[in-house]
Amino acid sequence: MRAEYDFSNATKNPYSARLRRQITIRIDADTIDYFKRMASTTGIAYQNLINLYLGDCATNDKQISISWR
Repeated sequence: MRAEYDFSNATKNPYSARLRRQITIRIDADTIDYFKRMASTTGIAYQNLINLYLGDCATNDKQISISWR
């Protein structure tokens, strides 16, 4: 390993704006089980499925519709 490295010609990572951020969120057990079942059939990790679904909601500006009975 070198004692010093020269980063003067380095370029910024073009994907840095899309990096993921870890958060804590409370999700019902039934919802987690649903995504885990989907994960087993699709081969995609359930966390990625949740991220894909939420990303789709944000991209398409989906509005939540809640009706209390």
